[in-house]
Amino acid sequence: MLLAVDVGNTQTLIGLFGDEPDAENGLGGYADDGQPPVGRCEQGLLDHWRIHTNGRRTSDEYALQVQEFLGFHGFSFDDDVDGIAISSVVPSVTAALRDMTLKYFGFRPVVIEAGVKTGMPILTENPREVGADRIANAVGAADLYDGPIVVIDFGTATTYDAVSAKGEYLGGLIAPGVEISLDALYTRAAALRRVELVEPRHVIGRTTVESIQAGALFGFAGQVDGICRRVADELGPVTVVATGGLAEWIAPYTASIEHIEPWLTLHGLRLVFARNS
Repeated sequence: MLLAVDVGNTQTLIGLFGDEPDAENGLGGYADDGQPPVGRCEQGLLDHWRIHTNGRRTSDEYALQVQEFLGFHGFSFDDDVDGIAISSVVPSVTAALRDMTLKYFGFRPVVIEAGVKTGMPILTENPREVGADRIANAVGAADLYDGPIVVIDFGTATTYDAVSAKGEYLGGLIAPGVEISLDALYTRAAALRRVELVEPRHVIGRTTVESIQAGALFGFAGQVDGICRRVADELGPVTVVATGGLAEWIAPYTASIEHIEPWLTLHGLRLVFARNS
């Protein structure tokens, strides 16, 4: 089985996969209507866990957490896990996970970094500076959908990544994330407070809380549609795929997002792992 670990600035997502895609052909096939069904990334995903990203956590602490998660299914380091794939934007966590894998599993992990085969040409001016999670998202999306594709990841930052019709990573955009924006509003405006991210009753808020909720929800939905429209002006018609924790909250209010894939990054990681095994 494979452990896929996506280390973000705020949270770390761990997925346990029981079966692997073909290294060249991915999950393969389409639905009868010619379109991949939403949620295909869940194929083979036995379980998943989300923890707070902590750059001070040691390799031994990560090993303890992972073993506890595996124990929920009766699995263990020694008998059941034969591969680990990692994407990380936090160098100290990357180092701790490398050490954990060598010490407790006895093999080296596949880490998305320079020299690792992704199967996707990176056409930016400096491929080394592209975030590992963004590459994993692009690889996963290219396996599921025909290009051109825009992948939107609603994380600490909201990232937009463009994949060409040939399956090439073209680049993208980075915007402040939803929660970062709300935190900044709360921090810089003395009369405003933190609010729960739920759908407001009206577009025109009747209370301060509703006004903030409406501004966040419809503001970010408008951002998505505006950016996707501009990308389509450059690439032509695009397939828009959303992932990340807040994708399901924002996507219904956009005109652009066609597919929601919560586990897209993990799917990209297992594809990269298969291509480097």
